[in-house]
Amino acid sequence: MPSGRSRAGTLTAVTEPATAASPSVSPALAQAPVLAHVVRGGVVESVHRASVVVTAADGSTEWVLGDADGMVFPRSSNKPLQAVALLRAGWDPTPEQLALACASHLGEPFHLETARGTLAAAGLGEGDLQNTPDYPIDEPSRLAWIRAGHDKEAIAQNCSGKHAGMLAACVAAGWDAASYRDPEHPLQQLVTRTVEELAGAPVEAVVVDGCGAPQHGFPLAGLARAFGRVAAAAEGTPERRVADAVGAHPEHVSGTGRPAARLIAAVPGLVAKEGAEAVFAVGLPDGRGVAVKVVDGGARAASVLLAAALRRAGLGATTEEQAALAALEDAPVLGHGERVGAVVAVGI
Repeated sequence: MPSGRSRAGTLTAVTEPATAASPSVSPALAQAPVLAHVVRGGVVESVHRASVVVTAADGSTEWVLGDADGMVFPRSSNKPLQAVALLRAGWDPTPEQLALACASHLGEPFHLETARGTLAAAGLGEGDLQNTPDYPIDEPSRLAWIRAGHDKEAIAQNCSGKHAGMLAACVAAGWDAASYRDPEHPLQQLVTRTVEELAGAPVEAVVVDGCGAPQHGFPLAGLARAFGRVAAAAEGTPERRVADAVGAHPEHVSGTGRPAARLIAAVPGLVAKEGAEAVFAVGLPDGRGVAVKVVDGGARAASVLLAAALRRAGLGATTEEQAALAALEDAPVLGHGERVGAVVAVGI
């Protein structure tokens, strides 16, 4: 059963499944303004509501559109924070393995080989993975995978790097590896404490993520704050190690040519991670954090809004930054296969 924590900080049970009328709606969703237009032929066809927050290096809120205090599920944007906990447990990966633990990878061959290396170093194998089996996301890799006679497998799923890291951390700490997904497992308890510490806010709910691992609900401002703290962390800390691994291996964190990888490569010291249901978080080298949540889960708007927020935060001074932001903003609306409009940010 998932668990939750009230605003007063008391951990409470969250019943699942709930009736259609019972779940409350987070202010981050209910109070979100329209921040993106879907424009077709010069006419606004649809809109996306979203909340966006930028936190200062001291953790305070620099500016916000919508609500930054309501709970959100970061989804895979949580992975760099989870990776900090894996290091605190005693895991000692290569930079590539650590970057992959932060990843929603495409299933390219180098992603899978890195995940296998993580498992092998811990004396484990692919059969120990408990994430949801899937095909590679990258089309050439997926086609090659199927031609080779493979079905959906856990190693090919985009969260295999995180799950391999969790298993390896259990081995390093001397904890049971078979139950690593249990929210009461020592590793997952350490992850929860680490997330709360970095976010500067309590975890209000723990549920099951799409890949099967625990997922934490906490305020959007906390997500931005945590990313800022990771990006500006002191040398010798697990946070610094995560930031350095992400910066050194952006394509392990995302995939070849992906907008997030281009953004990380364009800004030395920047940490970025997208998540399902249209979440995007960035930590800037100066300690500021940026977090976006699109209410309807429309991923086409998340990267566009992130780019607008980053421009407002001062990015775009170099050719590399401009190109990376343009890649994030590239959300065309098509008609008969041709660009007839775009998803554009408004009011940021």
